[in-house]
Amino acid sequence: MASPVDFPADEIKTLSPLVLAHIGDAYFHLYIRTRLLQVTHNITHLHDLSAEIVSATAQAKTYHAIENFLTEDERDIFRRGRNAKSHAPRKATVAEYHASTGFEALLGELFLRKNFTRLNEICELAFNSIRNME
Repeated sequence: MASPVDFPADEIKTLSPLVLAHIGDAYFHLYIRTRLLQVTHNITHLHDLSAEIVSATAQAKTYHAIENFLTEDERDIFRRGRNAKSHAPRKATVAEYHASTGFEALLGELFLRKNFTRLNEICELAFNSIRNME
C-alpha cells in the first residue's frame, strides 16, 4: 500500500506523535484484517479477532515481545509516542495505552517515510507474536 501523500522527512519529524499513531493505527488495522483472511472468512470471527489484536492491551504486549528486534531509532520513535499526552481508554491501563500509542506512532512514521519493507517486517513480527501468545 503506497502513501497517498509525500511528506518530506523534515516535516515528518515535526508531526505530533499522536498524529503518527493515528496513521499507524489505521495501517495496523488494515494489515491485521487482511492477514486474518488467511485464518477465516467469517465476518463475525474476523471482527472479533481483529478487535482483540488491535486492542491497546494486545499492542502493548506485542511491542514488548518485539522490542529487541527494533533499531535504536525505532525505539526512539516508540518512546516519543509512548510519552505523548493522551487519555487512556476504559478497557486498558494507562501503561498499556501509552505503549500501544508508541507502537502505533512507530508504524505511522514508517508508513509516512514509505519504509514499507520495514513496516511489513514489524507488522509480521507483531502478528506472529500475538499468535504465539494464544
